[in-house]
Amino acid sequence: MTAADAGTLDVAIVGGLHADARREAVETILRTVAGAVVLHHDLSAATEGSVRRTVRDADGLLGTGDAPLVNDCACCALREDLVPELLRLAEAGGHRLAVVELWDSVEPQAMAAVIDAAGAPLRLAAVATAVDPALVVPYLATGDDLDEVGLAAAPTDRRTVADTFARQLEYPTLLLLTAPGDDADRELVAQLHPTARKLVLDQDPLGPALAAGFDLRAATARMHPASALLPQEADAHGIRTMVWRRDRPFHPQRLYAALEDLACAAARSRGRFWLADRPDTLLSWDAAGGALCVEPSGPWLAALPDAAWEMVPAERRVAAALDWHPRHGDRRQYLTFTSPGLDDDGLRVLLDSCLLTDAEYRAGPPAWERLPHAFDGLLDPVS
Repeated sequence: MTAADAGTLDVAIVGGLHADARREAVETILRTVAGAVVLHHDLSAATEGSVRRTVRDADGLLGTGDAPLVNDCACCALREDLVPELLRLAEAGGHRLAVVELWDSVEPQAMAAVIDAAGAPLRLAAVATAVDPALVVPYLATGDDLDEVGLAAAPTDRRTVADTFARQLEYPTLLLLTAPGDDADRELVAQLHPTARKLVLDQDPLGPALAAGFDLRAATARMHPASALLPQEADAHGIRTMVWRRDRPFHPQRLYAALEDLACAAARSRGRFWLADRPDTLLSWDAAGGALCVEPSGPWLAALPDAAWEMVPAERRVAAALDWHPRHGDRRQYLTFTSPGLDDDGLRVLLDSCLLTDAEYRAGPPAWERLPHAFDGLLDPVS
């Protein structure tokens, strides 16, 4: 029984800042996957007050329309219009797969949650990002704001090209490559997202992968700083991933002074860390294109009362249990750095120099909390 026969419409998200690669992927799907239809919202004309919607299949354009902006936000208009259009396609029948082609800077994670929450008759069957392997390094090195290159999705959008592309690459379970790429290109993609399935357009069949199903809960856990499935140590074809793990906390002042050098040390770095003066707060680390974002991501499990553990996702409890320290619990430095030509020896020395010294560590938590609060300006909201 097909999805169409069962009254269910499979939905596959295809996104990516590599616009030519994304368009090539969509055209390949229309040409090779029977019963596919493509829904696309063009946010480029949002300054005129609406978002342009197009629907087409292998034979051509099926319809167009405009979705009005919501609170001057093009991405919000997309969210409001997306599910009703998909439901209309499901009710009309005749299609086995609806491909949601995301506009350039729209991230798949937000749209996956919208579609998954809609429930029947829609089934989130795949989330994919189209990638030109030759452009991965240039895009990860681009620290320009999306607004500066005309790709902001809302007036308040402060994302950069590099961090947006990094999340587009790391969230999906499927990467659609325009070409195999050279050894270094393939290796960089593989190290940044080792668990993703990689298919090459016009070489690998797309239909089965686009109907496989997508586990939103697993994907959310895989991206959350507390339980992120981070890259492992790797070194091949000039691409290196370094995993840095330590048990003792950072000295806030020394780490703050090293942030710029650390942010620029690799094409991409991710992870979680803890500061001596903030022992209860799990902090996330997210850097690309020379720009670093550090944010509070809730409490460490060790800081919670036992009764609160039942409210924590199982994936996080498992991740903590596998890495539990007898004194600090799940508090740990866990950062990964991936880049061509990575100076991992120098990076380790710099990171280690930011930790508490032996004498500072022996002084204990009461003394740690009296250290200079160098991160207050970054982590605490302005009143």
